[in-house]
This record gives sequence, structure tokens and C-alpha cells, in this order.
Amino acid sequence: MTPTDYDILIIGGGMVGTSLAIALRDQPLRIAMVEATPFRAADQPSYDDRAIALSQGSRRIFDAMGQWNALVPAATPIQRIHVSDQGHFGITRLDAHEEGVEALGYVITGRALGQGLVATASELDNLDLISPATLCALKLADEHATAVIECDGQRRAITSALVIAADGGDSSVRRLLDIAVTEKDYHQTAIIANITPQRPHQNVAYERFTAHGPLALLPLNVQDGEQRCSLVWTHGPEQTEYLLALDDNGFLRELQDAFGWRLGRLLKVGQRASYPLRLVQAREQIRPRLALIGNAAHTLHPIAGQGFNLGLRDVAALAEVISKARAADRDLGELTVLEDYAHWRERDHRKVIGFTNVLVHTFSNRFPPLSIARNLGLLATDVLPPLKHALARNAMGISGKLPRLARGLPLCAPSHKFP
Repeated sequence: MTPTDYDILIIGGGMVGTSLAIALRDQPLRIAMVEATPFRAADQPSYDDRAIALSQGSRRIFDAMGQWNALVPAATPIQRIHVSDQGHFGITRLDAHEEGVEALGYVITGRALGQGLVATASELDNLDLISPATLCALKLADEHATAVIECDGQRRAITSALVIAADGGDSSVRRLLDIAVTEKDYHQTAIIANITPQRPHQNVAYERFTAHGPLALLPLNVQDGEQRCSLVWTHGPEQTEYLLALDDNGFLRELQDAFGWRLGRLLKVGQRASYPLRLVQAREQIRPRLALIGNAAHTLHPIAGQGFNLGLRDVAALAEVISKARAADRDLGELTVLEDYAHWRERDHRKVIGFTNVLVHTFSNRFPPLSIARNLGLLATDVLPPLKHALARNAMGISGKLPRLARGLPLCAPSHKFP
């Protein structure tokens, strides 16, 4: 095999790309990571910091990577999940104690998660951080891949055995290689903001289906003496425009009407932002010398909070495939190696995307017979332990055939057999 500058070149230094670099920290591999945005020093936390829901499975991955201890002070545990349908009788409640886990999941701000990951990545001996830099060209050849990047006004070519696309939903790697995507416009927009409620959230995450779309309130750590929850509220374009134009008091009144009074009066709303919702799936997860992970491979509706968690399971699976290929002295960019990754991830992708689509369509339809059926389904799930347990395991990301990291085990396995 032709010598290369690196064994692995990660395009995209966001949370998914950086997590992969950390997952491979103990492997005898030369890794480079290219990121367009400069890695910055920590800033003071803000009330408006956006939240990310981490599943129990994601916590296990970070723990097995040696990262969780650095993140846990900023992570708010979810002890219970409360699911309801506005104006109807259906309700489902999940409880960490009933599932035998310390938490169903955790909520952490993107700032805290990103800073923790970057701090670790900056100290890795086998990783070169190339930032700020942009990808200008990419060629996949039989012996290696060649990426042309621009850094400090200069262009340079970098060769690698394997390129990992971790550069988000608008992936430059996909664009440069003409990788087609399947897109589905949900004709919905997510409004995100932080909320201060009157009552303590008691580590309960709420998912409420309203006439306009799903509404989620996730518990956050107290900051400066203020209780906080992270809001994700889905609406059609016209209603979004109306809500964003309201002053804070008007917005809180509308939110109170939709959410109810389980947390008492909603007292404060932070800065509001919005983004359109769509499903984007790359039609190719791999090519010789290339693998796609995270949002570069799939961008989801936030209804079940599974987007980042799905990407982190991509990381765990790909890291294991790379580890076993290296131990067996195989070419990391060989198609047969990467096929193991693609086949392993296919079922999880299909299951999560399918579940997300069912939720979006089922709970956005106000047709009375369907409304009755879904509320009966919520009730049945709440009172039938097998259904509740299955839902909880899916929500926690601990069902199906899991990578070693997702089981809380070290990356290196005694066997070289692929999953």
C-alpha cells in the first residue's frame, strides 16, 4: 500500500467528528481532523445555551471513551419521561428506577459538550487538528484518498487511507463527490429557547403532542439560581412566524396554553431561534476510502431527540470496525472493511428514521379516529410493562446489536471477527 500522510482524515471537527477522534485515541493510527471554524477557548455559560439530549447509550459510549467524567458536572439526568397528547386522555410515563438505570438520559448544553470534547482532542498524541481550514477538493483513488485543503490562505494536499465525512447536514464531502441524498420536507419549523418555570422540573423530560406539532421541555441544571428547561416546539411556517413576532409575555402565554401547568407558571423565555425541519439521508454511506457519519449521513426530525445519539452510535460502530481492521492488518479504506460498518448501521438507521416518521405523521394528524387510536396506544404502553420496557430501551439507545463502546466496554476486542 502506498504510504500516506495519515491513516485517517476526519472532515469536520464538530461533536461527532471529535468524538470519533477521541474514540480512536489509544489506537496506533495517525489521524488528522479538518475543521472550518476555529476551536475557541471556553466562554462564560449563557442562559441561552442550546441543549442536547444524550441517551443512556450515549453516556455509556462517552464513559467507555474516558470522556464522561469530564462531562458529568454539566449534564442534567433525566429520571422520568412524561409523554402526553394535548386535549386527550393518552399518557405514557417512563421511569429510570423501573428500568434499572441511574437515568434514562441526560441533557447537556452544546457549549459544555463541545468544550469538553475539544479539550480532550487537543491533548491527543495521535491527532493533528487543522483549523481553521476548508476542504476544496477530494479524490478517492485505489491506493489512497487525496484531500486539498485551504489553511491560512495556502492550499495543501493531504493523503490518507480513509476519509471520514463528519461535516454535517450540508456536507462539503457529499457535494464534492456528488453523493445524492433523499430529502423529505416536513413543512415544519422548530422553535428553540430556554424557559424558566415556576416549579422545579424534578429531572422530568416532557414530550407533549399539540395541535400544531410536538413540544418538548427538557430539564437543565440550575444556573445563577434560576431553574431552566430547554424548549423545542414544532410548528408550521405561518404559526412559527406568528410566535417569533410575539413579545416574551405573549410567547409564554401561547406556550402555557399548549403545555399546561405541570411546571406552574412559565416565568421567563430566553432568546428564541428557529430552523426548518427535514429528513436528509445520504444514498451512499460508504465508498472505497470513504465513510459518512452523523448528520453527513442522516439529518432527522428532533421529535424523539435521537439525531446526535444516532450519530454517536455511528462513531462507536465505525471505531470498532477500524480497530478490528487495524488489528488484522487490513487496509482501513478497503471497501470490504467499510461494508461491515455500513451493514451494521443500516438497521439502526432504518429503525430510528422509521420511528421518527411514524411519530411525526401520527401525532400531527388530528383525524378523530386516529386520535383515539394513538391515545389508546399511549395508555396501553403506560400500563403494559413489556411495551413500556421496549419503548424505554429504544429511547435509551440500548436495544439491538450494540458496539462495544455502547455497552460500556473498551474498544479493543480479543477477537478480530467482525459483527
